[in-house]
Amino acid sequence: MTQMMGMPRVQTCTVTDCGYNHDGCTAFAITISEMNSACDTFAGSGLSGGMGIATAQVGACKRADCTYNKDLECQAPAITVGASADKADCLTYQRS
Repeated sequence: MTQMMGMPRVQTCTVTDCGYNHDGCTAFAITISEMNSACDTFAGSGLSGGMGIATAQVGACKRADCTYNKDLECQAPAITVGASADKADCLTYQRS
Protein backbone atom coordinates (compact mmCIF):
# COMPACT_ATOMS: atom_id res chain seq x y z
CA MET A 1 0.00 0.00 0.00
CA THR A 2 1.23 3.50 -0.82
CA GLN A 3 2.06 5.45 2.30
CA MET A 4 0.37 8.85 2.56
CA MET A 5 3.60 10.78 2.29
CA GLY A 6 4.46 8.78 -0.85
CA MET A 7 1.21 9.47 -2.68
CA PRO A 8 1.71 10.99 -6.14
CA ARG A 9 0.97 14.68 -6.23
CA VAL A 10 -1.20 16.53 -8.71
CA GLN A 11 1.60 18.44 -10.38
CA THR A 12 -0.65 20.46 -12.68
CA CYS A 13 -4.38 21.00 -13.11
CA THR A 14 -5.52 23.17 -16.00
CA VAL A 15 -9.26 22.81 -15.25
CA THR A 16 -9.97 26.38 -14.19
CA ASP A 17 -13.72 25.86 -13.67
CA CYS A 18 -13.20 23.42 -10.77
CA GLY A 19 -13.98 24.65 -7.26
CA TYR A 20 -10.75 23.07 -5.98
CA ASN A 21 -8.47 24.79 -8.50
CA HIS A 22 -6.97 27.94 -6.99
CA ASP A 23 -3.68 28.33 -8.87
CA GLY A 24 -3.40 24.53 -8.64
CA CYS A 25 -5.45 21.76 -7.05
CA THR A 26 -6.14 22.49 -3.39
CA ALA A 27 -8.06 19.28 -2.57
CA PHE A 28 -6.26 17.16 0.02
CA ALA A 29 -6.50 14.13 -2.29
CA ILE A 30 -8.30 13.28 -5.53
CA THR A 31 -9.83 10.09 -6.91
CA ILE A 32 -9.52 9.02 -10.54
CA SER A 33 -12.56 7.13 -11.85
CA GLU A 34 -12.88 4.12 -14.11
CA MET A 35 -14.67 6.14 -16.78
CA ASN A 36 -12.34 8.09 -19.09
CA SER A 37 -9.81 8.53 -16.26
CA ALA A 38 -12.02 11.34 -14.95
CA CYS A 39 -11.15 13.23 -11.79
CA ASP A 40 -14.01 12.17 -9.49
CA THR A 41 -13.13 15.01 -7.15
CA PHE A 42 -14.05 17.68 -9.73
CA ALA A 43 -16.48 20.24 -8.28
CA GLY A 44 -18.26 22.77 -10.48
CA SER A 45 -17.07 26.37 -10.43
CA GLY A 46 -20.12 27.44 -8.40
CA LEU A 47 -18.46 25.67 -5.46
CA SER A 48 -15.28 26.57 -3.64
CA GLY A 49 -13.28 24.11 -1.62
CA GLY A 50 -9.84 22.97 -0.73
CA MET A 51 -7.13 23.49 1.81
CA GLY A 52 -5.92 26.85 0.48
CA ILE A 53 -2.61 25.55 -0.85
CA ALA A 54 -1.96 23.51 -4.00
CA THR A 55 -0.72 20.24 -2.49
CA ALA A 56 -3.27 17.72 -3.81
CA GLN A 57 -2.31 14.08 -4.05
CA VAL A 58 -3.82 11.05 -5.77
CA GLY A 59 -5.69 9.23 -3.02
CA ALA A 60 -7.18 6.49 -5.19
CA CYS A 61 -7.24 5.44 -8.82
CA LYS A 62 -9.98 3.14 -10.08
CA ARG A 63 -8.36 2.81 -13.54
CA ALA A 64 -6.95 -0.70 -13.06
CA ASP A 65 -5.81 -0.83 -16.71
CA CYS A 66 -3.35 2.06 -16.26
CA THR A 67 0.34 1.23 -16.36
CA TYR A 68 0.86 3.33 -13.20
CA ASN A 69 -1.89 1.55 -11.22
CA LYS A 70 -1.00 -1.09 -8.64
CA ASP A 71 -3.75 -2.33 -6.33
CA LEU A 72 -5.91 0.70 -7.27
CA GLU A 73 -3.22 3.13 -6.16
CA CYS A 74 -1.26 5.40 -8.48
CA GLN A 75 2.48 4.72 -8.67
CA ALA A 76 3.37 7.64 -10.98
CA PRO A 77 5.70 10.22 -9.42
CA ALA A 78 3.15 12.96 -10.21
CA ILE A 79 0.13 13.43 -12.49
CA THR A 80 -1.38 16.12 -14.67
CA VAL A 81 -5.12 16.82 -14.70
CA GLY A 82 -6.77 18.63 -17.58
CA ALA A 83 -9.72 18.71 -19.96
CA SER A 84 -10.17 15.67 -22.18
CA ALA A 85 -13.19 13.37 -22.51
CA ASP A 86 -14.67 14.87 -19.32
CA LYS A 87 -14.28 18.25 -17.64
CA ALA A 88 -11.28 16.96 -15.70
CA ASP A 89 -9.24 13.87 -16.61
CA CYS A 90 -5.94 12.35 -15.54
CA LEU A 91 -3.76 13.14 -18.56
CA THR A 92 -0.98 10.93 -17.18
CA TYR A 93 -3.11 7.81 -17.74
CA GLN A 94 -1.46 5.20 -20.01
CA ARG A 95 -3.20 1.93 -20.86
CA SER A 96 -1.10 -1.05 -19.73
